[in-house]
Amino acid sequence: MAHTIVLGNEKGGSGKSTTAVHLVVGLLYAGYRVGAIDLDGRQRTLSRYLENRQAYMDQMQVRLPMPDWVSIRRSEAQDRAEAEAEEGARFEEWHARFSDRHDFIVVDCPGNHTYLAALGHSYADTLVTPMNDSFIDLDLLAQVNPREIAQSKLSHYSEMVFEQRKQRMLRTGTNLDWIVIRNRLSNLDAKNKRRVGRVLEKLAKRIGFRLVPGFGERVIFREMFLSGLTLSDLAEPEAGMNMTMSHVAARSEVRALLRGLKLPVAQNAFDSAGEQEPQRGAA
Repeated sequence: MAHTIVLGNEKGGSGKSTTAVHLVVGLLYAGYRVGAIDLDGRQRTLSRYLENRQAYMDQMQVRLPMPDWVSIRRSEAQDRAEAEAEEGARFEEWHARFSDRHDFIVVDCPGNHTYLAALGHSYADTLVTPMNDSFIDLDLLAQVNPREIAQSKLSHYSEMVFEQRKQRMLRTGTNLDWIVIRNRLSNLDAKNKRRVGRVLEKLAKRIGFRLVPGFGERVIFREMFLSGLTLSDLAEPEAGMNMTMSHVAARSEVRALLRGLKLPVAQNAFDSAGEQEPQRGAA
């Protein structure tokens, strides 16, 4: 059975789909078979990223690793129960198909609460929740007492994760590994950054997740969307990317994330992804 990685939260703009596509391509370069499922039938950010990647390859006449992928279209049924049953059946069908012939399945959930998002969470072997490094995004996990900087109440999202953990336990008898990653981290040692870090460490013990470093505030992660490229493509001459020192730093963040997830892979699986020397004098 494939190992399922679910990218989920209920806030947009946290880098969820960017993280998803970097996980997909990083695993492909490591030699694993990967299937991707886009559950956001409206926004389709992961799907559009992969479509851009295919268009880039066609235009440049190059070959880069591509996953098998599908976007679960939204049901047109007017009845809510009928629509949920139809969408759920589509997801379960494609998950079963991919599970038979892939090593990993990466599922990108919409940035709001939907039936499909909750169902996807219940299939996670590894749940990855990206958040921007701020108290606004921290509210995704729990309400925080401003005086004591301590948890006062779990968020709706955290409660949903607990419920889907139960559903998974009933269905498979196994638990999921929940990981929260801090994206758009500033390079400066700011007071607010330290405060957010302390609260997250406390919440990790109380709620039951692991903290893993995410991606810094780097333009390169947003610029690559139009071409569908990732930092793992840097080693490929076909990608047409000239490495700078900024790319090297961003690539190291991708590798650190891949290793920090502690997926069932070879110990050195991600050590050489994107190997290429930067241009001298580049900043």
